[in-house]
Amino acid sequence: MIQVEKLTKRYGDTLAIDALDFEVQQGEVVGFLGPNGAGKSTTMRILTGALGATSGRALIGGIDVYENPRAVKQLIGYLPESPPLYVDMTVRSYLRFCARIKGAADPKAAVEQVVHRVGLASVAHRLIDHLSKGFRQRVGIAQALVHEPKVLILDEPASGLDPAQRKEIRELVRELADGDTTVILSTHVLPEVEALCDRVIIIREGRIVASDQLARLGGDATAIRISVARPDDALLPALLGLHQVDEVTREAEGRYRVHASADVREQVAAVAVPYGLLELSGQRGLEEVYLQLTGEPS
Repeated sequence: MIQVEKLTKRYGDTLAIDALDFEVQQGEVVGFLGPNGAGKSTTMRILTGALGATSGRALIGGIDVYENPRAVKQLIGYLPESPPLYVDMTVRSYLRFCARIKGAADPKAAVEQVVHRVGLASVAHRLIDHLSKGFRQRVGIAQALVHEPKVLILDEPASGLDPAQRKEIRELVRELADGDTTVILSTHVLPEVEALCDRVIIIREGRIVASDQLARLGGDATAIRISVARPDDALLPALLGLHQVDEVTREAEGRYRVHASADVREQVAAVAVPYGLLELSGQRGLEEVYLQLTGEPS
């Protein structure tokens, strides 16, 4: 559904993105991650036709973004980091305006559907200027969805939302993906990515440094942290004796880190229980992989 080939963007002497190559299949939910200034928003703006590339090309549904931007805009819904809201309009009138310019077959029906879908029914009559930041973010999401796009590009969609609202947006994105909507999601909230995405693309200094399924992103290595109530010198060699365990380090009194070439959590737990197992973490998380690949400080 999305195909990016050698996509490059320069601002004068500054190279924002450097020959990016990636594809996103129909129905995939892909996390697009990277530090501030890595080139995420630039890439998203090029995909939406809001910004031209210096070289390379991007296709949405087989249509070249540069050659036919109007057709591409009918296929995509875009939520930038700062939603494009006309604050002197009511929620409903603004969404009707968006539905008309995006070519919805029945703008009035489309608005009523999206208002209920995104949880705006109680404020649909109010001026956008009078809404909280969380509700404004919902209006931004609604304008991206109002014409039922086949591709949804979300830049920090949960910005300004409380935990309950984040959960609602997460469930909405899942629902969209189940309906074959293709989603690219950029966010700094890594647990959201782990909960939502099938695959992750990590970008650093304008270049892709990783692109893989979440389950495989950390490679074959597994890091397990355990905490025990009754630390004993015998525990460390017992852990080292487990099959496929490569290394065990003592991080603090009663806390150990186990490195293995496979997922050995069950075996580690069995060994640690007699020592009063208090805590056992899972496989290496996305945060650890992200920090390693981007060089971001922990």
